[in-house]
Order: sequence, then C-alpha cells, then structure tokens
Amino acid sequence: MEEMNFAANKGFADEKMAARINTLVDSYMEDYSCGKDIDSVCTIDHPNREEIIDILAKLKRVVFPGFFKNPAFKVYTVRNDITMQVEDILFHLIKQIEIVLQYYDRFKEASPEERHAKAEDIAFAFLEKIPKIREYIETDVQAFFDGDPAAFYKDEIIFSYPGLYAIFVNRVAHELYELGVPLIPRIMTEHAHSKTGIDINPGAKIGKYFFIDHGTGIVVGETTEIGDNVKIYQGVTLGALSTRGGRSLNNKKRHPTIEDNVTIYSGASILGGETVIGKGAVIGGNCFITKSVPAGAKVNIRSQEMICHAGEEAKPFE
Repeated sequence: MEEMNFAANKGFADEKMAARINTLVDSYMEDYSCGKDIDSVCTIDHPNREEIIDILAKLKRVVFPGFFKNPAFKVYTVRNDITMQVEDILFHLIKQIEIVLQYYDRFKEASPEERHAKAEDIAFAFLEKIPKIREYIETDVQAFFDGDPAAFYKDEIIFSYPGLYAIFVNRVAHELYELGVPLIPRIMTEHAHSKTGIDINPGAKIGKYFFIDHGTGIVVGETTEIGDNVKIYQGVTLGALSTRGGRSLNNKKRHPTIEDNVTIYSGASILGGETVIGKGAVIGGNCFITKSVPAGAKVNIRSQEMICHAGEEAKPFE
C-alpha cells in the first residue's frame, strides 16, 4: 500500500513539475517572439567558437613545429605532420569563413558555391602569411629572452609565457582581420584575453621584437600602431580618449601610435588617435598621457606623496 501511495504521489509530482516546466517554456517562447537582437538565431548560421579555438591550436603546431606536435602520431616527421595540419586547418577554416562571410550584405544572397570559393581564396591567402607570422614570432621570442632575466630558456617562454601566447594569437588574428574576415579574429583574441588577461584587438598593428612583461590587465585598442622593439608592462592601456561618439568613430584612428624602441611601465594609460609616443621614449608607471611625447623623452610622475591615516592624524608615509 505504501509503495502504491509513493508511486501515485511521484506521478502527481511529475505531472506538477511538467506543468510548471511547460509554463516556463511558454513564457520563453512568447519572449522569443519580441524581436530582440539576441534571438536572431535564424538569420544565418553562426561560427563555432570551439572549432575556431581548435584551429588556433593547430596553427600553433604549424608556427612552432618543434614544440607542439600531434600526439596521435607514433612516428613524427615534420612534413607529414604539417601536411595533415594544413589540410585540417583548411577544411575547418574554410567552413567557418563561409559562415561569417554572410555578415556582409554582398554575400547574404550569394550562392553556396560563391561563398565557398571566396572562403577558400581567403583561407589560402591567410596560410600564405604563415612564414611572415613565424618571422615576427621569432623576433618576439628573442625580445622576451633578452628582456626578461628570469627566463632561463627560450623553451620556457614558448611553453609558458602568457604574453607570448597573446602576441601569437594577435599575429594570427591580425592577418585574418587584414583579409576582411569578420568575427573570427575577435573570437580568437578574446579567447587569448580570457586565458591570459591580455586584451589585444586584432586590428592593432604590432612591429617586430614586441615584449610584454607579466601582461595581466594590458589593453591594446583596434587602431593602435606599435613599432619595433617596444616593451610594455602589466596594466598598460593603449586606448581611445573618448568613445562618446559611438558608432560614428568606427574606422577612425582612435588609439595611439607607439614608435620604435619605446618602453611603457606598469599602469600607464596612453589615449587618443592623435597621440604619438616618439622613438626611444620611456613612459613611467601610472602616467596618464593624452598628448604626444617627443622622441627620447622620459615621462614620469613627480612629487607623489602617500598619506597614512592613523586615527585622527594623517601624515606622510615613510
């Protein structure tokens, strides 16, 4: 009898739960019909974020063939491995580019064959940039090794330094950005941002021998231009002076230009599209700069006084 009562009660509970769930789903479906931007799931297919991140992992093997190998191979030869990686990257990258091309009006009505052909051309054009990416990454590794006395081996930098990973992703994403690929470059750099705490927009142009020390909290805006042999520390912002103009600022120079051989210490903020930091300048920690700095200048904050409040008395901290 008790078992029958339990079964009956459970059946009633299940019916009650199902009714409550149906009420929730009904309310969601009604809300979905209101035309919110976040509901536009049927306009076009959307790119697969996980697949794009996997493409990054495979590109890392192509850029660093001696360090990141395919664990599925029992016998490793560089040519065989790279051939398989390139075929795999092409297959998935073409598919993802085909999808995002539909964000452009001219491709929304294009035939699948047209989009595929364009995506294939872009994917090959991008992979032709790999030697250039490797050329720049080689100088970045050297910049890290020369600039960080705590680095004992270049292997340590390649395997473990978040700054180098953020730069690698930016160099990959920037080439796709330059080829006019929407969305995918930003997915790549935001993945690196989530892993490293370093936020570099794929539009940023970065020269050779770029060194990020520590890195957490660094922000580099879309229209930033960085020359060769530049070193920046944690918490640096290369940003816009104001974004109050909103969409009207799109495609305009909003972020600073950093010329060759500049060092920017932690916490500094350099803002504005007309702001140029001249060659060889040194920007001290926590500086807030909205005007250009001449070549060779040293900028720092003077006469800062730390006050220690102890009870009613406030006195300089010694």
